[in-house]
Amino acid sequence: MKASKLTARGLAYVLQAIGRKIAKYHRAKQTPHGKQSVKKLMAHGASASSIELSGDTKLFDRVARKWNVDYAFYKTGPDKYLLFFKAGQADAMTACFSEYSRKVLNKSKSRRIPIRDQLKRASEQLAQERPRPKERIQEVAHADR
Repeated sequence: MKASKLTARGLAYVLQAIGRKIAKYHRAKQTPHGKQSVKKLMAHGASASSIELSGDTKLFDRVARKWNVDYAFYKTGPDKYLLFFKAGQADAMTACFSEYSRKVLNKSKSRRIPIRDQLKRASEQLAQERPRPKERIQEVAHADR
């Protein structure tokens, strides 16, 4: 900043700029936590382990946030992922993964009946009911004329 006369406003502006620069440098030096890219996870310096994961990654995200685990997904195929995590967090990861698997199992045992099964049952019920006699339908049609 070039100024022949330094005012309070100018000084405040310079101090805010310096504060922003220090905060930016500080954030850059911190290691990221939670979900991140594989490259950032490997850059932490600690060794990483991996587990194969198939299915819903969003459900795992919710559980992992609860356990404060640093992890990264690597897509290997359609609906197939490799889950990387820090080896130092193996205990937290074990607890997190057990809770995730419990939730997946509970979700698969859902009490909802699939729509196709509902339609099949409805068609069977209609087939079992007696259709109205054709004579009755024809009488109603003649009466309307």
